[in-house]
Amino acid sequence: MRAYVIGNIAMDETIIVDELPISGASILGHVGAHDLGGKGTNQAVVMARCGIPTVLVAPVGQDSRAATIRKHLQGEPLTSELISIEGISSDISLIFRLPDGENAIVTTTDSAQRLCASHVAPALAEAKPGNLAVLQGNLSHEATVGILQFAKSLGMITAFNPSPQRSFFSDIWALVDIVFLNRGEAQALTGAEGEAAAKYLLQKGIQEVVLTLGSEGALLVNRRETIVVAASPGMVVDTTGAGDTFMSVALASSLKRGCQLDRKALEHASHAAVITISKVGTRSAFPTTSELDQILSDGQLDAVN
Repeated sequence: MRAYVIGNIAMDETIIVDELPISGASILGHVGAHDLGGKGTNQAVVMARCGIPTVLVAPVGQDSRAATIRKHLQGEPLTSELISIEGISSDISLIFRLPDGENAIVTTTDSAQRLCASHVAPALAEAKPGNLAVLQGNLSHEATVGILQFAKSLGMITAFNPSPQRSFFSDIWALVDIVFLNRGEAQALTGAEGEAAAKYLLQKGIQEVVLTLGSEGALLVNRRETIVVAASPGMVVDTTGAGDTFMSVALASSLKRGCQLDRKALEHASHAAVITISKVGTRSAFPTTSELDQILSDGQLDAVN
């Protein structure tokens, strides 16, 4: 089983602040982590560390930041297919992190918005039916629809994370098999909460919905059942990348066991997310290959403690 993660790649710059700035205000902060990020890259890195053969397809500019990105990727167990976009800067994320670990993120999408389905098609040339195509909300409407349609034509399973939120998401649900979203995204996209939000998305054609609820755990809803999984206990230091960790580990768990998403997949994901929120940074906060191996072999408590 192989996963193709198609999305954005960026350099993350974290600034530690006591409060988020309001319009017209100038505030003081401290320099935090400098790391590789972008939701597409985050998900690819974690899936690859889980032992899933993973191909990252992402756009970069023709600049010094792109060279830094390539250097960082060399240390990860994935195959990178970086699409070089002429005349565009590589993307960057500015992360404002509060003392309680919560954050607000501003991400540029100049490179991500220039990625086209035609750029991605060659990277999917070796994809087989049943392989996984994973996308997020950073790409353009046209590219997102085109890539999902092409993936479905190849018999791939499509998984989507509707973040950041975009107005066109209602156009793509029929092309998505699995969706992962948080409470705020569910409310914005469906006007409902909890299981009601998930069932709304099932009516739109999605097969499985995973709704993360922070400290309240997560829901897995499909046409057969609703599964509720409690959050794993842990100290919150920095929530950056926690959602990406959860989604990637849940998918990897089901892929490695040759089954659909289930309670065990969400439990594995919850334990992995605790590791991420207990550390500062993005990629550097993700569970290591050995930690993920222990989690996926059901050694969760040892991995977290």
